[in-house]
Amino acid sequence: MNLDTREPVVQSLGVLETAALLRELTASLLTLTDFDEALLALVRVTRDAVAGVRWCGFTALRAGEPAGVAASDERLAGLDDLRHGPDSPAMSAIHRREMILAADLSGEPRWPVWTARARDLGVHGVISAPVDIDDQVIGAINLYAASPDVLAPPHQLTAMLLAEHAGLLLAAVRDRGRQAALAGERDASLLQDGVVGQAIGVIMTQRGCPPVEALEVLRTAASSLDIPLREVAERLVRTVSRQRDT
Repeated sequence: MNLDTREPVVQSLGVLETAALLRELTASLLTLTDFDEALLALVRVTRDAVAGVRWCGFTALRAGEPAGVAASDERLAGLDDLRHGPDSPAMSAIHRREMILAADLSGEPRWPVWTARARDLGVHGVISAPVDIDDQVIGAINLYAASPDVLAPPHQLTAMLLAEHAGLLLAAVRDRGRQAALAGERDASLLQDGVVGQAIGVIMTQRGCPPVEALEVLRTAASSLDIPLREVAERLVRTVSRQRDT
């Protein structure tokens, strides 16, 4: 009977490491609303969590045009930036909609200019996986190794799962960003509203707080009383007016 269980142990460790990576990514991106900040968190967490990966980058496209990059090491940011040339593993992954692996760049013929620049920076292996974010933005996550033949099949599995999970998280970040922008526009409109603006001025005077905080006080009161915010503002303004008249 063969009692050698080393291979299953290695595989289970890979699964555990990947699960830990996805949990940490979720925790890091869960409340973010800024897309660039989320990309930076993504590449830094990935770099620190995946054994054998020395650097990590992300290439983003919006409507077919470069829409930003993120790099765990700023020195390597040019490798992910399509403005330096579209011929790269990231663009191949995006165009072909499949994972790209170059375990040893020493004999890699597909991206000669990019490969020469990567090797000069100490990169000797790369995996690029396409990331679907939403209808407007797509991208690729790029895992870099400092030695040849370090990136192996387990890294491909991790990259595939990472790309799927990152796409969902980044889509949520973009959605929260849009909602925050809309809320900001609504807040600006409310601040200019006559009676609401007056109520905010009263609260600012009473509490010595800025307009945004005063607006939040009104929102909290409206939620607690289960009545519209404008009605709360009207009640407050009437109350203060009566006090002044007496």
